[in-house]
Amino acid sequence: MNDLNENNIPLSQYPRPQMKRESFINLNGYWDFAKEKSKSKPVFNKKILVPFSPETKLSGIEERVDPDDYIFYRRLVKLPENFNQGKVIIHFGAVDQVSELFINDKFVIKNTNGFLPFSADITEYIIDNEFEIRLIVNDFTNTKSNLIGKQRLKSGGIFYTPQSGIWQTVWLESVPENYLIDLKITPLFDKESVKLEFEVSGNENVEIEILDGDKSLNEVKTASKSIEIEIPNMKPWTPENPHLYNLKIKYSNDLVESYFGMRKFEHRVDNEGIHRFFLNNKPYLQNGVLDQGYYHDSLLTPPTDEAMIDDIQTMKDLGFNLLRKHIKIEPLRWYYYCDKLGMLVWQDMINGGNRKDIFFHGFLANIGVHLNDKYYCLFGRKDQIAKKEFIDNLVKMVYLLKNVTSISTWVPFNEAWGQFDALKIEQIVRGIDNQRLIDHASGWSDQSGGDYHSRHIYFTKINFKKKKARKRILALTEFGGYSLPIENHQFNEDKVFGYKMYSNKTELETALKKLYSEVLIPQIKQGLQVLVYTQLSDVEEEINGFLTYDREVLKVDKNFMNNLNQELFKCFNNQFQ
Repeated sequence: MNDLNENNIPLSQYPRPQMKRESFINLNGYWDFAKEKSKSKPVFNKKILVPFSPETKLSGIEERVDPDDYIFYRRLVKLPENFNQGKVIIHFGAVDQVSELFINDKFVIKNTNGFLPFSADITEYIIDNEFEIRLIVNDFTNTKSNLIGKQRLKSGGIFYTPQSGIWQTVWLESVPENYLIDLKITPLFDKESVKLEFEVSGNENVEIEILDGDKSLNEVKTASKSIEIEIPNMKPWTPENPHLYNLKIKYSNDLVESYFGMRKFEHRVDNEGIHRFFLNNKPYLQNGVLDQGYYHDSLLTPPTDEAMIDDIQTMKDLGFNLLRKHIKIEPLRWYYYCDKLGMLVWQDMINGGNRKDIFFHGFLANIGVHLNDKYYCLFGRKDQIAKKEFIDNLVKMVYLLKNVTSISTWVPFNEAWGQFDALKIEQIVRGIDNQRLIDHASGWSDQSGGDYHSRHIYFTKINFKKKKARKRILALTEFGGYSLPIENHQFNEDKVFGYKMYSNKTELETALKKLYSEVLIPQIKQGLQVLVYTQLSDVEEEINGFLTYDREVLKVDKNFMNNLNQELFKCFNNQFQ
């Protein structure tokens, strides 16, 4: 299992596009695998295809992992000659949930979150360019108050098959002793410049080159750890024209490639006193879909880069400019494709805590009652350790995705799931990132904070009051959920879940036309400026997607849906003529 030929491994591309180095080895592929009830003496009698979880079809295992199970991974690695430039670092894109890493039987690191990357310098454990990686994983799923998203041991409806273990790319890189540890990129749109901040292990100069395609625009050398660089004849980034600049950074003997887009997100009040979302100093309609990022053969793991591209491009073809990434953190390449193809992103935080009755907070929200989230027991958030874990991971998520061009909005809480102190959480996020907007409590249990008056409406009348738009941006952050079962393209032919059922494509399109022309357009005239339709694809029993779960059938005609969306944009833009 030492074959490192990229032609034999899945998701072989460089996993971190905004910190790219040549010294890279992708460790996806077949690893030795075991599942035991004890941590001692595992029997490695199976092979698993990393990075697919053992519950998935693509892993080659297709076995459930219970909370009392331990799963084990093992792989022998022989480094190519001259690979080691001074330090060898191993990276795990994500491992669900608690994992312990051993190199050559020596403990290296323990990681306790299932959705964020972690890394370790393993140089001292390597002998003669060879080493054995061993990983032990335990996944509590929803038996504890950890961050789990929509995974449930008992799946069904809006909750899905749980998965465990490695589910994002594993890779090695080598860096010199003095190297670029981290990079922060901040577009300064109005100044037509970009601010770069460096974290380095040393005191040498940093050399920077900014390029438009292959054309060099600016070259700078600095001893400072922070610098602003002018972008001559700046080209803005928008979903309609997603222009990106390339970036090359040399620090000592370390060479890093990156990119960025020049854009500005802002919450501003227009001339009529209406709160608006502004992109690059102009009012802009954010019109998109809920995207849960589940795949029929690989669950949370995108099976290929092409699968990520196809989802994004298909929604663009339908006329949307926004994806709300719902309770999931994607591999970094997914955000790269949103940047490159031109798709705004709202990024949800992962849910944790004990899920309370869905009807309780939802019913109250629909009659205009929003409970104060200081009453932790009503939100499943009495556990102090779990609250600290949530904050720690939220901060890490914002730092992880800080350079993504397309992310316009952070969403810390969704529908009161484990919600607590949302106004304080909002301030924590703003303290890290003041370049983006915040939907502090999406849908329900509004604490009158954040940038958006955010509502989820499926079963009651969609009716936004213009007076609300004089306080915050009006946002319909979930709606629709129109469901059409497609025979032979369902997770379960005998059991389906949806909000409004239709029997054929004609019925579905007729309902959508009525929703868009008779309901949404009048609401845009009232000040509505964000729409998030549920949803991009079916997910297991939940069949309210534009695409089937297997992505083989698009349930609506592309031109039909695009035309509906163009009418929304026309209505919105006419207000500013």
